[in-house]
Amino acid sequence: MDSLNSIINSINAFAWGPPMLGALGVTGVLLTVGLLFMPWRKVGYGFRLLFDKGGAVGEGEVKPFNALMTALSATVGTGNIAGVATAIALGGPGAIFYMWLIALFGMATKYAEAVCAVTYREVDATGKYVGGPMYYLRNGVGEFAPELGKWLGIAFAIFGAVAAFGIGNAVQVNSMASALINSFGVPTWVTGVVVAVLVGIVIIGGIRRIGEVAGKLVPAMIVLYMGAALVILAINITAIPDAIGMIFTYAFTPAAATGGFAGAAVAAAIRFGVARGVFSNESGLGSAAIAHAAAQTNSPVRQGVIAMLGTFIDTLVVCTITALVILTSGAWVMTGEDGAGLTGAVLTSTGFEVSLAGGQYIVTIALAVFAFTTILGWSYYGERCWQYLFTEKSLIFYRGLWVLAALAFANVKVDLVWNLSDTLNGLMAIPNLIGLLLLAPMVFKVTRDYFEDIGTPLGSPRPSKGISS
Repeated sequence: MDSLNSIINSINAFAWGPPMLGALGVTGVLLTVGLLFMPWRKVGYGFRLLFDKGGAVGEGEVKPFNALMTALSATVGTGNIAGVATAIALGGPGAIFYMWLIALFGMATKYAEAVCAVTYREVDATGKYVGGPMYYLRNGVGEFAPELGKWLGIAFAIFGAVAAFGIGNAVQVNSMASALINSFGVPTWVTGVVVAVLVGIVIIGGIRRIGEVAGKLVPAMIVLYMGAALVILAINITAIPDAIGMIFTYAFTPAAATGGFAGAAVAAAIRFGVARGVFSNESGLGSAAIAHAAAQTNSPVRQGVIAMLGTFIDTLVVCTITALVILTSGAWVMTGEDGAGLTGAVLTSTGFEVSLAGGQYIVTIALAVFAFTTILGWSYYGERCWQYLFTEKSLIFYRGLWVLAALAFANVKVDLVWNLSDTLNGLMAIPNLIGLLLLAPMVFKVTRDYFEDIGTPLGSPRPSKGISS
């Protein structure tokens, strides 16, 4: 087992190493520049589209809002609670600056993924709209390189179908079970049974039921978590300027060791900030495109603008608030019972606890619900990849395995599973990034055409005249 872990860790060094993180960053920069920084300038327009009650016009399975909530259900989770804390613990406060940076360029990547997903989606044998990287690789890249598109699509589907069981199931239910037994004494087997039953009830209804549940749970939990965090920031308001100052200062200068914090070089801030940022919002991995492909829309650009909000909300809002709680509370320099510095979910929980009575319980509840919704979101991603490789009729088998995995992994250690799924999750980005770069000219063209049609050319500083297309 140790030897296998060592091999997987070696592969992981590539899957999440500097070359891959660099490729994700470069792709985001190229797409952002090619789109004339549209994702940065159209955030307000995106929110207007999101809440436009008449916006669900066109063929598809779920409302654009529920498509985004399904995507967010799979991204807002342990990465926002434990991932941010890990970035600070290993990279210092400056890591947050690089989380912001990768998210700003990741918005263009997420936008392009959704545009491609809607453009090249298909109707399956049951009459449902399906799509995602595997389809735009085969149908988009395949238009000028059939063999390349075919094999890239298959590679993505294999990585996605297998990785889903780890990063989207085992890790989530195990984290939930650990949090609930530590905070409330709930036996892990009880968590496993309850999660398996609830997940089974939801996923049997497909994307529509997943979208409906995510559309209610995700906003509610973000409001609860953010509400508690904002109360803490109000209590620690005098420490906020210093916290923001540390983020910018230690982004460019080494952070010295202090208290339980071991210190970090600028290189560590870059590495862990970028890695945790990508891990949190998944821009470039292609997963969220699977959910957006099912949206009821007649415009790939409209859904793309809504999709890019996922990265904005996940990293620039939720992760930032988590980071400020950790920094203003002073938890990032505290030590645990073993004398070492705090990290992961424990660090975030401590940040809430020292500032707000019972704050640690809010983190536990948020972690549990976020993990549950992540299991729902990734169940859809996994089964779409499975369907692409096999048939629609075999989905019942995949769903059965999914429910059994949730039951089993609540009670076992998942170190190996975490490492393996982390590797496969990173490998998903390889075919996806190749596809995005090859399809970038199409994305730029349809984007220019769309904004010209509504009277606000991409190069124009004029505000949008409306949200109808």
